[in-house]
Order: sequence, then C-alpha cells, then structure tokens
Amino acid sequence: MKELWTVWHRLRESMWFIPGLMLATALILALGLIAIDNRVERDVLLEYSLLFGLGSDGSRGMLTAIASSMLTVAALAFTLTLNAVAQASSQYSPRVIRNYLGDEGNQFVFGYFVSVFAYCLVVLRTIRGGDEDQFIPSIAVFVGLLLALGGVIVLIYFIRHIAVSLQVTNIVAEIADDTRTAIDNIYPEDLGEPVEGTLLVEKVLEKIGERQWIDVAAESSGYVQSIDTEGLGEFARKHKLIMKVDVAVGDFVAQGSEIAYFTAEISDVWNSQIDKEIADEVIDFVTINRHRTIEQDIGFGIRQLVDIALKALSPGVNDTTTAINAIDRLGELIGLLARREIPSNVRTVDEKAYLLTRSPDFEDHVEYAFDEVRISGTGNISVFFRLIDALTHAAGATDTDSRRRVLFHQMELTADFAERTLETEYEKAKFRKHLIKKRGEISDRGSREA
Repeated sequence: MKELWTVWHRLRESMWFIPGLMLATALILALGLIAIDNRVERDVLLEYSLLFGLGSDGSRGMLTAIASSMLTVAALAFTLTLNAVAQASSQYSPRVIRNYLGDEGNQFVFGYFVSVFAYCLVVLRTIRGGDEDQFIPSIAVFVGLLLALGGVIVLIYFIRHIAVSLQVTNIVAEIADDTRTAIDNIYPEDLGEPVEGTLLVEKVLEKIGERQWIDVAAESSGYVQSIDTEGLGEFARKHKLIMKVDVAVGDFVAQGSEIAYFTAEISDVWNSQIDKEIADEVIDFVTINRHRTIEQDIGFGIRQLVDIALKALSPGVNDTTTAINAIDRLGELIGLLARREIPSNVRTVDEKAYLLTRSPDFEDHVEYAFDEVRISGTGNISVFFRLIDALTHAAGATDTDSRRRVLFHQMELTADFAERTLETEYEKAKFRKHLIKKRGEISDRGSREA
C-alpha cells in the first residue's frame, strides 16, 4: 500500500503524467477517426463539402500549420511557467515551486498543445493524393481544426491562470487549503485508544523503558513523508510487539540512522533472523523521500506560510501586506487544530501499550507558526496587531484550558516583544488598547460558553 501511495503521489506531482495521458488519448482518437474515415464513403462526406470538402493539399497545409503553431505555443507556455516559478521562488519561498510543478491546470495546458501536435502528425501521415490511391481523412482533419480552435481558448485560460497563480493571496490560500485537507485527514486518527492523562503516560513509558530494544535503520537519506501508523499498529498487534517510532513526519533522517525500535510483548528472546525479517517489514511502513509533502505533514504547510511571512518582512522586501495574509491563514489553521483531538503518542489496545509514536502536539504547532514571525516583525505594529488577532481567533475556537494557556502565552510573548521593539509611545499605547480589547473578547466568549 505504501508503495502504491508513493507512486501515485509522484505521478500527481510530475509534469508529464497528465500530458502523457492526454497524448495517449490524442493518438487513440486520431487512429480511431482515421479508421472511421476509411469506412465512410467519400460521396457521403461530399454532401457536406463546406465541412469535409478540403482536398489533399489543403488538408496537409492546414494540419502542418496547426502542428507547428501548437508546438510553438507549448514552448511559450513552458517558458511562461518557468518564469512564474522563478518569480514565486524568489519573491515568496522556494518551497512553493512544487505547487507550480504539480499544478493540474499547467499540466492540462502542456498536455493539450502537445496532444494536438501529435494528433496532427498522425493524421497528416495518412493523407494521400493522386487519382489512383487518394485518401483524405476528412473527419479527422475537421476534428483537427476544432482542436486548433480549442487551443485558442486554452491559451487564453493559461494566460489568466498564470496571472492569477502569481497573486500572493491565491498562493497563500492554496497552501492553506492543502494544509486544511491534511488536518482533516490526520486528526483525529482511529488507532487504538489514546492513553489519557500525563501520569498514566509516564507510567507506561517507565514500564516499557526497561526493555531491550532492537533498532530499525533507515535504508536511505531524506525527509519522512509519511508513516503508516494504522498499518504499523496492526503489524505490532499481529506479531505481539511493542513498537517505538523515533521520527516524525517531516524529519530528516540519514541513511543508517535509527528510525524505529521494537521488542517482544512477552519475551525478549529473539534470534537475528527474526530480527532482520521484522526490521525489513517495519521499514516499509515509513516513506522517506528527498522532499516534504503536505499530505501527512501539517508542519510543512505551516512552514510554507511562515516562510512567505518571513520573506515579506525581510529588509530587502518589506511587504507587510503579504506577511499579514500569511499570518491570517496561520491563525485560521491553528484555530482549526485547536478544535481537533490530537491523539496521544502512546497507543493502546486492551490497556496494553503497543505503539509509541513521536509527533508534534498543539503547543509545537503554535510555536512553529508564530515564534519566527513574531521575531521578524520587530517594530511593525501591523504585524503585532495581526498576530494578536490570529491568536484570539484560535483561542476562541477551543474550550480546552490547556490550549488556551498556550495561546495566551503566545499573546504575552507578542505583547512583551511589542513593548520592547515599538519605537514610539503612541504605537505602544495603540497596541495596548488593541490587546485589552482582544482579551476582553476572549473573556466574554468564555463567559457565554460557561
């Protein structure tokens, strides 16, 4: 299953998958229409001479013109995409490049122009002139004309698509949408029953910590793209193991480094052959690749938004509006996380621990989202205002006291940093007033809920 997911994900991100499917479809269409033309009587087509009455020379000339123009436009589209990628990478973040390469709209445009080019070539080679063995695939030629006219519409769509995709609000919104989808898929996870209570978790860890663990080493270097915790849990139950996964999604691992450990639930007696077989199977539940992905890595989506905010707040760019857009989306995502149940890292079945994972908790996500942005917003009152607004939104999204304390702590850090970096007393007084107002909104909301 992991191999299928990895292959499918790579296919979706590749620039050739959708164009490849479209190219194959165009070839099948061309051959099918030629076969139909070969069966239809010429006299029947001549009845509609305005549509199908083009001669062999005219058909060749038209298909040649269409094929050459489609290839030229395909090269133009590719050039425009590369320019957009370079601009987005330098202006926002290098991590948004993959969003452009995997964009289905761009892939469709490339596929369309290349497919029409290939279609025209296939049809062109079947046209024969002369009196004895004349063959003109009139239906196929007419469809080629329709595809060329469709290319005009596709070109207009592509120009608009590139222009829209370069707008920072759309880039930020797309990243936020992908991260929101990842949050919906990951939390909550149905994998055993979470161990409730810090004291109980500590007792479980202490109880199994004295065991002799057998390590599982990474077979390659890269970033952890996904961990099949459900499959790993089933594997542990089936073989009566206690598993520890020592890496989280998004972590970088070097080849040969330990990423997981296992031990027997009842006995610690193993032989080397069983150890190796189990280790080889465990490694299949962890996907390691050269880059991070959002699908199971919420932190990567947050990282992209943070990068955009940091780039915008850098002295060379100084684009407060872009930073505010990113902060707004960060507040939205943290608010969504605040409403979700994050499973415990200790998973149990029948009150027995069988899988220990390592993943960020709510506080980790909050710190990851706001710490660097706060520091980069030195002396910028608009950034401090928006940070307080984002934290207020997130605090209003949860009724859990522990999570609200985390968010209140971030508000205090922001307030302290604002007091130390804002240059004028006017700005400080204005920020204090805004902070008091937002604290009052949270208190009023908590009173109504109570």
